[in-house]
Formats: sequence, structure tokens, C-alpha cells
Amino acid sequence: MASLAHKIDTTPESNLSRYLQEIRHFPMLEADEEVRLAYRWRDKKDHDAANRMVNSHLRLVAKIAMGYRGYGLPVGELISEGNVGMMQAINRFDPDKGFRLSTYAMWWIRASIQEYILHSWSLVKMGTTAAQKKLFFNLRKIKGQLQAIEEGDLTPEHVTEISDRLNVPEAEVINMNRRMAGADNSLNAPVRDETDGEWLDWLQDDRDDQETILAASEELDQRRFMLAGAMKSLTGRESHILTERRLKDTPATLEELSKRYSISRERVRQIEIRAFEKIQKSVKSAVISQNIAC
Repeated sequence: MASLAHKIDTTPESNLSRYLQEIRHFPMLEADEEVRLAYRWRDKKDHDAANRMVNSHLRLVAKIAMGYRGYGLPVGELISEGNVGMMQAINRFDPDKGFRLSTYAMWWIRASIQEYILHSWSLVKMGTTAAQKKLFFNLRKIKGQLQAIEEGDLTPEHVTEISDRLNVPEAEVINMNRRMAGADNSLNAPVRDETDGEWLDWLQDDRDDQETILAASEELDQRRFMLAGAMKSLTGRESHILTERRLKDTPATLEELSKRYSISRERVRQIEIRAFEKIQKSVKSAVISQNIAC
């Protein structure tokens, strides 16, 4: 998918200004035309249709990217990443849903820009959970609203206010504020003077050694073997209910299983408990037998 987004180097300021001028020449699409182009791309992989959709939304990408100028990264790079998100949105856009492309694409554009900022803003990873990302991209704005822009730690009152607004623990607010206020330093920087070596020499490796990792792996394999053997003691219904209730990432509800087997929810719960007790008894017996053999 080739478009102006790929043809213009947006990094230098002169090229950025020229780029912003050129994208104004692309007309906005009417709703019916946008739908026709979306069908042509989805059903026939018509690259001309995809390019027209991309180019008509380059101004939207630039506008969103401008909102992230406060993170010290070149605007041109932010726009480039936003354009990548725009193209991802077009690949996934379904005109049958009834939404305009711009409404759908805004999420992809912001997500692409935010991921780029998180990976580029600091050598140290800033956070991967949704709450950490929310904190990273809102902390500076809220600090400005609270007039807490001075250097150093936040006051306890400001920490509590930010924690309540963003629904994150106060400890994460303090930690993120300190990380955003600090600069990235090389691990090869000297400590005090040359005789003390480098920062790298003072770092402690908290990872488990190879023997511990191997032992943990062997123990996990043994547990899985015992569980597989214990499961054989269950009936088909008991095995299925126990698996659905306790071994799935998203457990099935009692209601769902009661409908499947045409029994009451209480009966499903009883079968689950009985199956679990059988598993416990079987595993304990296997452990005892193994200890005796050893």
C-alpha cells in the first residue's frame, strides 16, 4: 500500500512543513464514496482505493500526532507512526458496521503513536499494562492542572489526587513521576571515580541460576504428569466440568454448564467439588508412592 505517507520524509523541519502543506490538497471523502472504496479494498484488494482512503485521512493523523509533541520526539516521527496505524485501520475496517473510517481509525492511530513513544521515550521500559500507559500519558497533563510542575517528588496531596483521578495505586504514581523526571544514564558511567568501577559492576543479578530453573522445570513437568494421571480417574462429565471450571483461563459459569447437561447449578457445583477431591486424592497417592520409591 503506497501513499504520500511513504513518499515524504517527515523528519526534517523543512520536509515536515512541505508535507503538512501537501496533505491539505487531498479532499475529504463523502460517506458513500468512502464505503465504495472500502469495499473495493476489502473485496478486491484495490490498492488505488486504499491509497485514496489513506491520503484523505493524513490530516487526521497529523492532528492527532501534534497532540503528543510534549514527549521530546520529532513530530515527523510521530506522524510516520500514526500513518502506520492508519494503514492498519484500513486493513481491518469493515464498512458493513456503519461507522465512518475516521471514527474507527482514531484508535489505531493513537495506539501506534503511543506504542512508539513508550519504546522511544526512555531506554527503560515505562510500562506495558493499560493502567501504566494511562498513567504515563496523563500524568504530565494532570500535574499541569494541579500546578505541580516543580522538580522532585509530588506532595502527598497531589499523589492522592492523581491516584484517585486515574484509578491507579499511589505507589505507581510516585514511581512513574520519578522515572519520567529522571534521565537515562549509561550503565558504563563511572561511579564516583575510576577506582570504583562502573555502574554495571554494582548491579545485582536477581535471576535464578540454571540449577534453580532446571529444578523448577522438572517439578512443573512432574506436576503436569501427575495431574494427567489423576484426570484419568474421572468420568467424562466430571473431567469436562472440572476443566471448564478450574483449568480454563476464562472459567465457564455454573449456569452455562447446567444448561449443557440439563442439571441444576447446584448439581454442577457438587460434581465440580467431587471431581476436585478425586484429583487431590489421586495426586497425594502418587506423591506418596513416589516418595516410597525414592
